[in-house]
Amino acid sequence: MVDVVSPAASAPPALRVEELVYDYPDGRRALDSVDLEIGQGERVALLGPNGAGKTTLALHLNGILTPSSGVVEVGGEAVSNESLARVRQAVGLVFQDPDDQLFMPTVAQDVAFGPLNFGVPEGEIPDRVHRALAAVGMADAADSYPGHLSFGQRRRVAIATVLSCEPSVLVLDEPTSNLDPAARRDLAEVLDSLDVTVLMVTHDLPFAWQLCPRSVILDAGRIRADAATPEVLADSALLAQHRLELPFGFDPGPRTQ
Repeated sequence: MVDVVSPAASAPPALRVEELVYDYPDGRRALDSVDLEIGQGERVALLGPNGAGKTTLALHLNGILTPSSGVVEVGGEAVSNESLARVRQAVGLVFQDPDDQLFMPTVAQDVAFGPLNFGVPEGEIPDRVHRALAAVGMADAADSYPGHLSFGQRRRVAIATVLSCEPSVLVLDEPTSNLDPAARRDLAEVLDSLDVTVLMVTHDLPFAWQLCPRSVILDAGRIRADAATPEVLADSALLAQHRLELPFGFDPGPRTQ
């Protein structure tokens, strides 16, 4: 399999991970010498079976977890105690359960929470909230109680809570989990319209094919494949080896833009 080469650019990569190792407190190794580079504006799917280390890797990208060894860089800046605030503003992490990110009385207050905590002047907050909600098609819900929204709507509001911080990178953990087909379609339209670098942790292979030109397989804490998504999904032996499975009848041929 031929590796995908990140687009050449004068700017540093959006994300760079080099020789990343992470051991759990009990000594088990979750990530083992992971190397990964994602260029500015790329959309990459991170695939792999349960327990592969995908979420653990994602949590390193904005400093929630600290590596046992190795380097994590965001836009050329190493993740460290000194850079943590800048990194967390640059890398927006959207958790699998939107209710982990929604805890305020109204949608607008949830979306305002991040910018306020990053020190954005209060006069700029209403515009940020409006633009973030408009980007996910939820502007009319600004005054709503999040608990009254559908699961798919809450997922989009959770994305807005990250977009209001104006990140350069969006990391999504299983974005299609528990979504019905209509909500999944709405989410695809939202993500396709965003002008940010995207790393999407997912088991949803057709969703990866739809949105991410490049896919990386992580298994047992190591990168096992890194190639164009149609190429990865067309390799049935590779998918089987890493406990990944396409829906019956799905054709992972080249996408036409």
